[in-house]
Amino acid sequence: MAMKSSFRTARRRTSDAELARRARLIEAFERSGLSAAAFGSVARLRRALDKLAPRYLPKSPMGQAIGYALNQWSALERFIEHGEVEIDNNLVENAIRPTAIGKKNWLFFGSEEAGRRNAVIYTLIQNCRMHGVEPLAYLKDVLERLPRATNRDVEQLTPLNWKNAREQSFNRAA
Repeated sequence: MAMKSSFRTARRRTSDAELARRARLIEAFERSGLSAAAFGSVARLRRALDKLAPRYLPKSPMGQAIGYALNQWSALERFIEHGEVEIDNNLVENAIRPTAIGKKNWLFFGSEEAGRRNAVIYTLIQNCRMHGVEPLAYLKDVLERLPRATNRDVEQLTPLNWKNAREQSFNRAA
């Protein structure tokens, strides 16, 4: 009898934890503008995956697909709970595509030193793009100021600090 009672208690605890998790997910669905029906669809998908998993060998194509979906489930829940999270990383991939293509195009420079110099220039250009700085204007200004610069001035010449200093000078002039 005591064993039956402890089983019910454990089952109830699990149920309470599951109910709390479902409540969090429903709340997240509502925050993101998705309906409770959408939550039901996700819950049905999870139940179906759990039910189908034992029917297929893990190395079969279907078993691998089910295993992958179940392994990614926590990421899906995180996506659902936090509506601001992107479901894919296409924006990042598109942003770094020129760099990845450039790496392949500039694989051979003629010498190791030429490769290092090109890496420095390319890093500066990519930093300019990342901070919304026009690379040509930045390089022109920095290359004109560099001969007069001291070691202490170098930090001011990074694209972000250059942009901030330039914005401050425009604000003072206005």
